[in-house]
Amino acid sequence: MRIFVINPNTSESVTEHIRRELEKIKRTDTELTVVNPEHGPVSIESVYDETLAGPPTLELVRRANEEGYDAIVLACFSDPALDAAKEISDIPVIGIEEATMHMAAMLGHKFSITTAFRSRVPTRDLHVRLRGVESAYASTLVLNMSVLEMDANPEKAKGRILELARKAVEEEGVEVIILGCAGLAGYSEDVERELGVVVLDPTSVALKVAEAMVDLGLRHSKIGRFARPPVKEIK
Repeated sequence: MRIFVINPNTSESVTEHIRRELEKIKRTDTELTVVNPEHGPVSIESVYDETLAGPPTLELVRRANEEGYDAIVLACFSDPALDAAKEISDIPVIGIEEATMHMAAMLGHKFSITTAFRSRVPTRDLHVRLRGVESAYASTLVLNMSVLEMDANPEKAKGRILELARKAVEEEGVEVIILGCAGLAGYSEDVERELGVVVLDPTSVALKVAEAMVDLGLRHSKIGRFARPPVKEIK
């Protein structure tokens, strides 16, 4: 099984972090390729960043299809260009946000999501409704740390997550915490051990969903929402 993991930002440090953590949990028969675009934002912390990241990410989706991979993981919690990627792909494309929100709703009564900055809270609110899991959503926890800072300073990130998540568990009855950034890959075990609730690393969840979808021979339906776009000249 060959799985193509795309970090949609251009940070090689974040990409290497993702590769290192996924290599620990992949199946022995899973071959991983973890890449990032050469051009685009170095981190994704706004809708503007998501939009800029879209075209180079879609080029990598095309590459994965052309090179015979079995599935694609889109490793950014905003799932930039996810629907477009599903339209142009003949193999499953798993967005880490979409997969993990659904997983969280299955694992506990209420979940909370960490995010970098307060400006991202409305996006989380909108995406929860888009994914159809609003009834299980409690809150978004604002770390006030950039994506690159989370990657570079894991102890500070874990400390901030613990502070906010503990309050959510005690005051809001939250049972599941989603680490809402691919740069937090590998942090979930330490946080879960401290809090005693389920803590989800979205990139790890998405990889395992990808492996399962390949085993089951599943594909995106192509008769409606994810139908292939009409071929046309682009000037």
